[in-house]
Amino acid sequence: MTHLTRSLHAFGTPDFEATLKQELAALGPDALGLQQGLTAGSVSLGRDIGIMLLGVREEPGRLAVHAGIFFTSALGGCACADDPTPEEENNEYCELTLGIDRRTGEVQIALVQ
Repeated sequence: MTHLTRSLHAFGTPDFEATLKQELAALGPDALGLQQGLTAGSVSLGRDIGIMLLGVREEPGRLAVHAGIFFTSALGGCACADDPTPEEENNEYCELTLGIDRRTGEVQIALVQ
């Protein structure tokens, strides 16, 4: 279970966006489900995750967040010593919806198709 309690407490303050971005980036690619958002690579990497807040709205009992996620991926090769193909990183982008429970800070994350 993933929680964004710092973001929940910061909602309605000038620090909300920065706090949300920090908490989301700290979750890493697995918790964010970035593997399902790949378009160029085969493995999502956990470094340099960028977050762009696209929208936030209050709903009964939760905050609904729409976010754009910038991240990198790699295309796995055979890793043979004589393989001339260098492993290159690819720039990736996907959009997520987040539902943050207003009481607990528990978050549900879904990839926008």
